[in-house]
Amino acid sequence: MSVSYSISLPDPAQARGSEPSVSFSAHGAEAFAEQLRDALADPAWFQRWLALQPDPDEVDPSMGITDPSATVTGQQADLRINLVATTSIPGDILKHRMHVLAGKHWELRNVR
Repeated sequence: MSVSYSISLPDPAQARGSEPSVSFSAHGAEAFAEQLRDALADPAWFQRWLALQPDPDEVDPSMGITDPSATVTGQQADLRINLVATTSIPGDILKHRMHVLAGKHWELRNVR
């Protein structure tokens, strides 16, 4: 079952994780949406993150779940960017990926 997550990036320039190879690098709503979709749908994003871990064999394999049918839309609202991600990925994994992508510079606004 898919769930829609409303996510806000209050200051998109600050929405960067600590590791550039798995962090947002986008400028603009569509680019942020595309990068989040890749992190949800493409196993390559998880493999890049996994390779950065001190002991990759100790990472719970369920953290690598992907959803090839995930969709993400982005919209600019003043200085803020709003994203809506519709995916079957569980909320705790989505939150982890957002933390990796954006650090602490994001807000989960709604779940439907």
